[in-house]
Amino acid sequence: MADFSEIKNDAKNRMEKTIESLKNDFGTLRAGRAHVSLLDGIMVEAYGSMTPLAQVGTISVPDARTLSVSVWDRSLAKAVEKAIMESDLGLNPSSDGQLIRIPVPPLSEERRRELSKVAGKYAENAKVAVRNIRRDALDEVKKLKKDNQISEDEEKRFENEIQKLTDEATKKADDLLAQKEKDILQV
Repeated sequence: MADFSEIKNDAKNRMEKTIESLKNDFGTLRAGRAHVSLLDGIMVEAYGSMTPLAQVGTISVPDARTLSVSVWDRSLAKAVEKAIMESDLGLNPSSDGQLIRIPVPPLSEERRRELSKVAGKYAENAKVAVRNIRRDALDEVKKLKKDNQISEDEEKRFENEIQKLTDEATKKADDLLAQKEKDILQV
């Protein structure tokens, strides 16, 4: 039978992973500056299967407004170019053999607002996940109480501790969102 410290640690670890996932999601949203994580979600048709872009070439940032992909296998250059164009990032790559240059255009005001809304959705999804983790942990605490392994006072104390973890994770998500929105809306 699980004891409270295991329940609490499990909830805390899952909440931390949710916040890490949110950070990764935010990394895929561009804020006007070129960044290698911008191309993280792009899959390339390579050797008959879909492969992450990072596994077919080296991604680098030569300057603040340009990304470049140095493709390891020259025959994949066209597939990489096509995958970048078909992504919803609004990027237009140009290739000269093995090196693909991707100029990162400045964001329009409208696009900045759209990205800000997407960031808000990511943060809301993370907060929903955190609340689901809280619910699971509280169910476990209730089960301990039902099985007479803890008293009512302990149950209340444990519920408060779980709520505290939830509040901390939710605040982190809100803080990350505020920072990302500031980055996106900054011209």
